[in-house]
Amino acid sequence: MSTNPNTDDFFATVATKSDSGALRGDYSQADANYVVAQNWDTYYTPEQHALWRRLYARQAKLIPGRACDVFIDSLKALDVSQGIPRFDRTTEALYKATGWQLVAVPGLVPDHTFFEHLANRRFPVTVWLREEHEFDYIVEPDVFHDFFGHVPLLFNPIFADHLQEYGKGGLKALKLDGLAYLARLYWYTIEFGLIRSEQGLRIYGAGILSSGGEVEYCLSSDQPRRVPFQVERIMRTLYKIDSYQETYFVIDDFEQLFNDTAPDFTPLYERLKQQDALPANTLLAGETDLPPNR
Repeated sequence: MSTNPNTDDFFATVATKSDSGALRGDYSQADANYVVAQNWDTYYTPEQHALWRRLYARQAKLIPGRACDVFIDSLKALDVSQGIPRFDRTTEALYKATGWQLVAVPGLVPDHTFFEHLANRRFPVTVWLREEHEFDYIVEPDVFHDFFGHVPLLFNPIFADHLQEYGKGGLKALKLDGLAYLARLYWYTIEFGLIRSEQGLRIYGAGILSSGGEVEYCLSSDQPRRVPFQVERIMRTLYKIDSYQETYFVIDDFEQLFNDTAPDFTPLYERLKQQDALPANTLLAGETDLPPNR
């Protein structure tokens, strides 16, 4: 690995990110930006491509009538149902559409590196695929989560611009001790967000769209709360990483997501530091708990 001032600090925190105390990927060939070659022709086995096809087929059956239309349309246009996609081919189409490109990474990367990539319209995609016994649940994001869940929405210009601004905001948050608050925003929107449609609630969050069970649960179960989007409220709210979400936040459209997160968060961070965090299942006085789809 090339010399990287963030490397030592990053791996010193690995134990907080992985139960085994080590990250899954091979970081030995990563450059200073944690980018690796995908090596598609030699890296993936026929068995891995077959596993991808099964993962894809499961999600493809679940998302009609549940995922937002732009996700479904973009996924169909990508045409990656038959095997693990080549990042360079996707980048050609993606760059023409929104000016983004995909970069291959070994797995989780340092916060600063992640934000740098997003701020420069580069989306990091993990190269390795989960194993058979992880078909239904995986601890660290793999290539299926990163690609299937995230990449289709990058073809939407408004969402693509929002994600770039998020990256810029992340670099700023690191200097303002605001990362915990920004992480909650990412979790409840980009990973686990819901959006209104004329037909009812739909999913745009990648963590749900790449999940076998949460696709149905988030829209139809009576258990979770579904609360209209509000930035400060989200930044106060804790989240669970080892279970389905207890609360989902609902945007009206991607324009709302972009516009409501555009203002400078500096005064917001200072205000949040004076407030207690809210449990994941909180419903505040006066808030609407939207009903599930029926």
